[in-house]
Amino acid sequence: MIGKGLPITNQPIPIIAIPTTAGTGAEVTRNAVIGVPEYQMKVSLRSPLLLPKLAIIDPDLTVGLPPNITASTGLDALTQLIEAYVSIKANPLTDTICRGGIERVAHSLRKAYEVDDPCAREEMSLASLFGGLALANSGLGTVHGFASVLGGMYPAPHGAICSQLLPSVMEANLRALQARMPESQALRRYRDVAQIVTSTSDAGAVDGIAWVRMLCNQLHVSPLSVYGITSWDFPQIIEKTAQASSTKANPIQLTPDELREVLGSSL
Repeated sequence: MIGKGLPITNQPIPIIAIPTTAGTGAEVTRNAVIGVPEYQMKVSLRSPLLLPKLAIIDPDLTVGLPPNITASTGLDALTQLIEAYVSIKANPLTDTICRGGIERVAHSLRKAYEVDDPCAREEMSLASLFGGLALANSGLGTVHGFASVLGGMYPAPHGAICSQLLPSVMEANLRALQARMPESQALRRYRDVAQIVTSTSDAGAVDGIAWVRMLCNQLHVSPLSVYGITSWDFPQIIEKTAQASSTKANPIQLTPDELREVLGSSL
């Protein structure tokens, strides 16, 4: 989206990646996210040469993480797992990874947030790793399309943006799929998500959205308005989000009005 898109040709120095949060899974991706203030955007530099030579996942390094960062990074991991699972690029390999990761977040994130439980930290570290593997192999969706834009325009943490947008985008996707693509496999996948997070075999997609919204409330996710985001900027945000690479893997293309509704419900 910025620059000439030239490939990296020089071999970089070896990287050993050791994450200290349970969220992005960046240690197993070939992405380097770069802030470009003059364009008010965050964009990804991508190359197989950017893959770390070694990734070390040590849950002990996340013990003592403040609750607000535990929440925002953990909900980023959940967002990545759900978006990769319903992505148009989803595949059998990432399906298994996503289901396992979603289940771990459902059972462990609130405990890690409330009592800093070592076992919960271990499960969240694994879920974060799974999220990185999943997004690297099946892409993401509109939540991350929004996040790449909003993160460049406002001083808002990436995980906090994803946390607030996730249930609203899930709801918008569900309505759009039911109206315009009723045969889409993504509808079944949203039911799968609901049954995993609620541990209920007859849960429907709306139950999964309600569970995610409840979790965000329990983790005290802030509205987007606290970062200075207002409806005056909606046209620019919507235009940029529609062009974001993550948006292109969303299970259905949301209309500008649907994107506006998502933003409005997240302020």
